[in-house]
Amino acid sequence: MPENIEIKLNDVQITLLLPLWGRAKENQKLKPLLVDKFATEIISKLDYNFSKITKNTHPISQFEWIARSIHIDRTIKEFLYKYPKATIINIGCGLDTTFERVDNGSLYWYDLDLPEVIELRKKFIFETERRKFISHSFLDESWFCELHIRENILFIAAGVMYYFNEAEIKDIFYKINSCFPGSEFVFDAASSFGVKAANKKVILNSGFNESAFLKWGLENAVDIQKWNNRIEIIKEYPMFNKLTSGLSLRNKITAFISDRYKIMYMVHLKFLNN
Repeated sequence: MPENIEIKLNDVQITLLLPLWGRAKENQKLKPLLVDKFATEIISKLDYNFSKITKNTHPISQFEWIARSIHIDRTIKEFLYKYPKATIINIGCGLDTTFERVDNGSLYWYDLDLPEVIELRKKFIFETERRKFISHSFLDESWFCELHIRENILFIAAGVMYYFNEAEIKDIFYKINSCFPGSEFVFDAASSFGVKAANKKVILNSGFNESAFLKWGLENAVDIQKWNNRIEIIKEYPMFNKLTSGLSLRNKITAFISDRYKIMYMVHLKFLNN
């Protein structure tokens, strides 16, 4: 594999480096909450100066990227326990390495992202019989026809949904509901305050510009049920609860406030049958 791989992505796409860096950073700890050595390997082969991210990223932001990975990994494993040959669709996959952590040897997996991102992804990760790439926009439902479903479907989206506006999310959820009734979807959400804080404290501080700002703030998961009576919230749960080991007292207080006021949290929903 060639060294010093150049990154050719736009301002929104390049934010995929943030959670990748976060997972690699976690691996440096004596007792990491999430072990992801593949993330460290990818970081080492990218031609990118991570110094600004390293210098300016608040520990609670890095911890949030780890927490959501832990939640999504757990949700996938619980889903696979019920449906071992399930189809998992990784929305806005970036340089995500979830598959390597959860593969049970039977699941079927699709990594979905824009063409430029998939091209970068292919330099590190390869397609197999059970793992396929789809180069497409999440919002354009024409990618549905590329799916070959074997068993129940779980959509996952880590650090993705708030880059769209609410109207776009409503529209694609309606289409997913119509085409894949019975499927489930898990993602991380942010309140309006959380979106503003992330734009200021994470996006700008990491050296990205306003074109990479988050858009969609969701105050309560149950608000989604008002869009469509065929959407059921399975669970809404805090981001940091029971995952604050190793944080300083100050950061534990920040995490508590985030959980208390749902600044960052997880949403697991189901698209009901027609």
